[in-house]
Amino acid sequence: MMAGIKVGDALPLFGAKDQNGKDFDIASVLGEKILIIYFYPKDDTPGCTTQACFFRDQFEDFKESGAEVIGISSDSTLSHKKFETAYKLPFVLLSDQDKSLRKLFGVPNAVLGLWPGRVTYVVDKKGIVQLVFNSMKAGNHFPKVLEAVKRMM
Repeated sequence: MMAGIKVGDALPLFGAKDQNGKDFDIASVLGEKILIIYFYPKDDTPGCTTQACFFRDQFEDFKESGAEVIGISSDSTLSHKKFETAYKLPFVLLSDQDKSLRKLFGVPNAVLGLWPGRVTYVVDKKGIVQLVFNSMKAGNHFPKVLEAVKRMM
């Protein structure tokens, strides 16, 4: 089990390619917005689509709360672009093909270690992690994220 990022930790700086193939640097939003960073197993699978569509459907509310949504999986930028287009996702999807971000965050594998895990982090405007929620059930993340963001408003 990797130690990983815990509640109370400062979010580390990181960067990756987004769904448009552009470099995304977390420093561009860290300290300015509430961050909802979620790691998910794979584009266009049932649970991951449910989770992405939840964030899409709540996006305006999150935006009004000063929150930024960032999804991360090991899929390619091309896969992310197709996923974004198919479901009209209005937020950043980062490609972590070498799994370096999963390692940095300490996201564990699930299902006997064979499937990438699903973990959501909520980070306050000071860059401090306020929620770490680990569950393969996509729907379990929704109330936790909403509650954490409301607490920070």
